[in-house]
Amino acid sequence: TALRTWSRKHKREISLDYITEEKHYPLGTTDEYFIAPEPDEQYTLILCGDTILFDNGLLAEAFSRLPAQDREMLYLSFFKRLPQHEIGRRYGRSRSATGYHIRKAIQQLYEEMEGLAHEE
Repeated sequence: TALRTWSRKHKREISLDYITEEKHYPLGTTDEYFIAPEPDEQYTLILCGDTILFDNGLLAEAFSRLPAQDREMLYLSFFKRLPQHEIGRRYGRSRSATGYHIRKAIQQLYEEMEGLAHEE
């Protein structure tokens, strides 16, 4: 019975070389959702005397629509990596109030980006 089973299995099997060469089936695929697009253009913004380059046009547009103080607070927090108590000292706020304003600015940034994405 083992010989008959092997014989039947051998008759039904198809060589992998035959499938790829004759039928031109790909052995694998790549998911295009996770491929990062090549940056077509860079967008510049000047904050606190520094020039920031953005590869994402939506992010640059949404960032530029924020109030100047919110832009500066996000810049100091995320680009300069200043602690919230130092940012608060610059603007005359406590650390907790500064954290609140930074979170609020991030939320506004998300909303602006969603609005811009739906406009296109």
